[in-house]
Amino acid sequence: MRDRAADRHTRTKIIATLGPASATRERLAQMLDIGLDVCRLNFSHGDFAEHKRTLDLVRTLAAERDEPVCVIGDLCGPKIRLGQFGSEPVVVKTGDAVRFVRGDGPCDAQRLTVSLASFVEEVEPGQRIYIDDGLVRLSARERRGDELVCEVVVGGELHSHKGVNLPDTHLAAPALTDKDRHDLAWAIAQGLDYVALSFVRRPEDLYELKRLIKEQGSDLPVIIKIEKTEALDHLDELIAHADAVLVARGDLGVEADLWRVPLMQKDIVARCQRIGVPVIVATQMLQSMVASPMPTRAEVSDVANAVFDRVDAVMLSGETAVGQFPVESVDMMNRIVAATGEYIVQRPARAVSAGIAVHYSPPAAVAHAAVQAAVDLGVQLVAVWSATGATVRLVARHRLPMPVVGLTYDERVYRRMNLLFGVVPVRVEPLDNPAAMAEALDALLVQRGLAAEGDLVVVVTSTKPTTPGATDTALVRRVGSDTASAC
Repeated sequence: MRDRAADRHTRTKIIATLGPASATRERLAQMLDIGLDVCRLNFSHGDFAEHKRTLDLVRTLAAERDEPVCVIGDLCGPKIRLGQFGSEPVVVKTGDAVRFVRGDGPCDAQRLTVSLASFVEEVEPGQRIYIDDGLVRLSARERRGDELVCEVVVGGELHSHKGVNLPDTHLAAPALTDKDRHDLAWAIAQGLDYVALSFVRRPEDLYELKRLIKEQGSDLPVIIKIEKTEALDHLDELIAHADAVLVARGDLGVEADLWRVPLMQKDIVARCQRIGVPVIVATQMLQSMVASPMPTRAEVSDVANAVFDRVDAVMLSGETAVGQFPVESVDMMNRIVAATGEYIVQRPARAVSAGIAVHYSPPAAVAHAAVQAAVDLGVQLVAVWSATGATVRLVARHRLPMPVVGLTYDERVYRRMNLLFGVVPVRVEPLDNPAAMAEALDALLVQRGLAAEGDLVVVVTSTKPTTPGATDTALVRRVGSDTASAC
């Protein structure tokens, strides 16, 4: 019987943010059946009790399906938010004077408070203040003691806890807040698969998070979210030290000129792929489906464009967290990804290593040889035995026209690999004997419906299969045969 995972798209993966609209057994089960690969817990909303219920539900459903559902915990970072209004919405008009005051008291049309204690000191006269993704825009005019007097440049409605962006202000606030530290400890204790760092500005922000993770005895991989223009000044260093990168177009589109965001997205994706770092495109991909069962044509093209760029994953946010059509949003995303991926596969294969930096290490060289053989021979798949997932990433970064089957005995690696482009994770028993591995592989591929007797496959393995970093062998093998040839 053909394994259901083999019938699912194996190209760009789908991430969905879970929330009140989707964190029920029935809806999440439907989303997983359709093609959801990765779940995101947004620590900006909800408490640990809610997140624990959601995580337990994900793990239960994944176990019932024997599927590697990956879970990301997204840290809030120093997001600035308005305080609480007594009644809302509150309307401010162009030309109105509005005061930001210290403290956390109530807000009204003339008096606003925010979550950043140093807001009044750090924002200088002449600098821009954007509220609710720029729907309301202010300009700072003067500082009067404990107040910052601003003029409304673009009026509109204000609501409690809406986000505030400062595109002209370089804040001194650290990237990790006290809340982030508590959330990180919870994520590690609960065994989440990735943690995302919000509002990264400089490499030191990433290094601090990695230090905290190491101090807690964890190897939790870090996804950096590019949503501040300051991060663009350090992009190469950030990418080089991240485990994955997320292009967070929402805040980035407010911090930078909106018409430049597509160019930034293309550049970030290209740089990540050049050195083989997984990359995710996120925010408002099917935004109209928050309230509509169908997306716009422009949104469909936006998702397809990301798939054409062979990103590792595309992400749904409000569409599945609080939207009216969470299941339909995943279904639409899956249809776009599958159709676009099928079209890409039909096109001529790209040259191996085109645009990809070559890292001169034995595992990278073996992976490169395996990829070249796979493309030259047009094999059914590339099977990679991996203790840590590192060699799987080295193969997957080449964006092959055939699936990469990642074989691992580590439950964490099994789930983490499901974020990677074109990878079908498979959990196996640890084996020390390379000869036994070949026999086990044939049986597994046939059983899962990933290959048939006589199919040609490329196998990447090691003479020391359970030793991390010891990849040293690439073979061309015909399923069911007793012989294999070195690449």
